[in-house]
Amino acid sequence: MTMINSAITGKELLWFNNTLVAIQVSAADGEDGICVIEHRLPYGDSPPLDVHRNEDEIFHIIEGRMRFQINGHERIVGSGETVIAPKGLPHTFKVESPEGAHTLTVTRGSDFETMVRKASRPAKRPDLPPPAEPTPEMIATLTRLCAENGIDLVGPPMG
Repeated sequence: MTMINSAITGKELLWFNNTLVAIQVSAADGEDGICVIEHRLPYGDSPPLDVHRNEDEIFHIIEGRMRFQINGHERIVGSGETVIAPKGLPHTFKVESPEGAHTLTVTRGSDFETMVRKASRPAKRPDLPPPAEPTPEMIATLTRLCAENGIDLVGPPMG
């Protein structure tokens, strides 16, 4: 699938599930532990409903449209909008725009970044990976890595 604008370049590129990510700022880069991860997400992408125990998660939508569910409340957001999923509250999202979405995710601390790094594989090209349905083994690995990094998977992706 062709994504909005051009693919991410010039950074360490990773395939995280069916998305392309680049860690633009690592939590280890500064004393405040701020992490900024750039994402390219395909249409329909939705992570499991999850709760971050230690980190707020901020989503800035660069391009595209996404539906967020945070603590049972839904909100549709688009380009230029920012959403916060406070730590301790269950949240997920679904990419609603057919062309996909381009976002930045900001956290303070290394939990989310560490989980993403451990659950990803190096991208073979600066574009989305071939789409794949998660296997039971992939789900078990993601569940374990999330739990090890302060994130609890508490429900399914958005339908």
